[in-house]
Amino acid sequence: MRLTYITTALSVMLAVSISVKSMKNPHSVLPVQEAIEKDKTEIELTVYKSKNCGCCKKWIEHINESGIKTKAIDVADMGLIKAQYQIKPNMRSCHSAVSADGYVFEGHVPAKYIKQFLAEQHPQKTIGLTVPAMPVGTPGMEMGNRFHKYNIEVLTQDSQQHTYKHISKYAVQF
Repeated sequence: MRLTYITTALSVMLAVSISVKSMKNPHSVLPVQEAIEKDKTEIELTVYKSKNCGCCKKWIEHINESGIKTKAIDVADMGLIKAQYQIKPNMRSCHSAVSADGYVFEGHVPAKYIKQFLAEQHPQKTIGLTVPAMPVGTPGMEMGNRFHKYNIEVLTQDSQQHTYKHISKYAVQF
């Protein structure tokens, strides 16, 4: 009984000490270690695409180079995939990627923002992110030095449209 009391007291003291230490120094080892552990989490996407689409292949290369694993599946009717994942016609693009936890990334969403999105908490009706159409200069849609500003939009079940990020410069994507 006495040993249990001493062990419990030491555990409480250690927890309080760590809490106080992290309050005094928000950049202490504990938050850094948590960030390292989060970064080690592997992201894997299943990418549904047309077998003849070159920009889809280029986008997959971009995703893989960023450390995200992909499994590409060639599909004859992309409309069925988009309907299955509730992607409204005005939010569609050429390919659809789905994470292990069911979030959808439609079109040429940069890997940087996929990682950021997956690290965040989202309202229950959130489906994922989209870059509607195929803006020139997005990952996979590079055409020399040409770049068109674009928005990354949030996909929701209730069609509430709002912008996740506005991309105004090419370099911001990476």
